[in-house]
Amino acid sequence: MPSWSQKFIIYPIQGLVAWGLNIFFYLLPLDIASATGGWLGRTVGPKLKVSNTARRELARVFPKLNNNEIEKIVIGMWDNLGRTAGEHPHLDKFNPYEENSRVEVLGAEIIDQARDDNLPGIAFSGHLANWELGPLASTKRGLPLRLVYRRANNPFFDRLLQRARASTGAEYLPKGAEGAKDIVRSLSKGEHIAMLVDQKMNDGVMIPFFGREAKTAPALAQLALRYKCPVVPVQVERLKGANFRITVHTPIQSPDTGNKKADIIRMMTDVNKHLEDWIKQKPEQWLWVHNRWPID
Repeated sequence: MPSWSQKFIIYPIQGLVAWGLNIFFYLLPLDIASATGGWLGRTVGPKLKVSNTARRELARVFPKLNNNEIEKIVIGMWDNLGRTAGEHPHLDKFNPYEENSRVEVLGAEIIDQARDDNLPGIAFSGHLANWELGPLASTKRGLPLRLVYRRANNPFFDRLLQRARASTGAEYLPKGAEGAKDIVRSLSKGEHIAMLVDQKMNDGVMIPFFGREAKTAPALAQLALRYKCPVVPVQVERLKGANFRITVHTPIQSPDTGNKKADIIRMMTDVNKHLEDWIKQKPEQWLWVHNRWPID
């Protein structure tokens, strides 16, 4: 529960700043908003204390990198985060399937198959590039999607995020008891859900991630095994500026050995391996400021 000062002082001030920046970015053309956000991110982000978390995790995951190489990734991460913030009020301007689109989609035939097979499905991605664009590959192709998300601690900031997300055409389900019921109902009716699965869950299961054990939410595998549905990896990459590629990869089939615990571990290991591969390709586009691994 938030403290009195958080609820009545800190959260409103943070919300006012966030809404002010959002209006500022909205008034700018998309490319300029993205570039300005990137500049702000590069200028301010590396000086923040939280960047030390990114430096620590990068040094552990990529021990062969020197300090200059690590700092370059940290700066690139903040550039990407700043650009993502600048692009947020412009989400309605991204349509992967219009002519001369800013978003290229590879593997659209997998979406078509999921749309037409009358079976439930689960897609997953991570906090890479502008992760808010991932649902567009599905919703703009006629496949409704319900996305599971973690509510922001600050309710003012959460409302800001949800306002822009409405333009993606996806329905957003908050994590928690009520969201869990909606997820179960959706899959029971043959609908499709999506999750970002790259963050730590304190009561999760230990799954290898970059060669180190990391607490990982098992819900994706549990649901896939229960409803016997494929799991679709969806990779989002920033190409240049406010231009992107979304790659819909071949679905992961649910294992069925009869050992539920082993099947969950096997599937989540596969999921983490996909995330690893994507992060290695463009490490500056991942959210390294999150405490993904326990401190040794």
